[in-house]
Amino acid sequence: MPIIATAAWSIPRAVASQFPLEGTGLSRYAAVFKGVEINSTFYRQHKPSTFERWMSAVPDDFRFAVKIPKDITHVARLKDIRTGFQSFLAGISPLAGKLGPLLCQLPPSLTFDLDLAVQAFAAMREQHAGPIAVEVRHRSWACDAASQLLERFSIDRVLADPAPVWEASDFEEAPRYVRLHGKPKIYYSSYTGEEIGAFAKLLSESSWCVFDNTASGAASKNALAMLAAFAPAR
Repeated sequence: MPIIATAAWSIPRAVASQFPLEGTGLSRYAAVFKGVEINSTFYRQHKPSTFERWMSAVPDDFRFAVKIPKDITHVARLKDIRTGFQSFLAGISPLAGKLGPLLCQLPPSLTFDLDLAVQAFAAMREQHAGPIAVEVRHRSWACDAASQLLERFSIDRVLADPAPVWEASDFEEAPRYVRLHGKPKIYYSSYTGEEIGAFAKLLSESSWCVFDNTASGAASKNALAMLAAFAPAR
């Protein structure tokens, strides 16, 4: 079964009855979902004790996807990132054993530059062998050279919705990382049951599907609906 998750682990009141009543927010969330996307690492570095506390709150089969810091993606814009990426990996090392994919979300203004991308992804791969997914938002990445480069470094393309670059039809195999931001109002709009079912059909057992429409509380509701789509028929 794919990992169905939300960005962070907020449990809105409207769906609170579908989670355990006792425990921390994360432990209650982890009783239902098998993964979560940590977005806060994009903005700041956490103390090791914070990650250790999170690790102790979840089951052994739970996984954390972690967003790469904006200092690497938006400030440095992938240039000379070796030291920064090394520091990032050291900071999240307490998650070892429960670490899922690393999410590299690039700014909309970052165009595809082959030499820059080669240097950046080589630096990542020299230090990290686990899954990495990249969410690009400039149309210049919709080219064969970019696809070939990502394949060379075994970096997964993110299928995002709305899709600024790669559409579902661009994936010959099931996308390994899907981020559903909500539409028409990004971060707010809820998905219909029909839309959730359509995305569910795109997933494989190795896929992640993250609902990022958290601003209105729709993410948890939508993620629960997708979980139900994979539930065995009775």
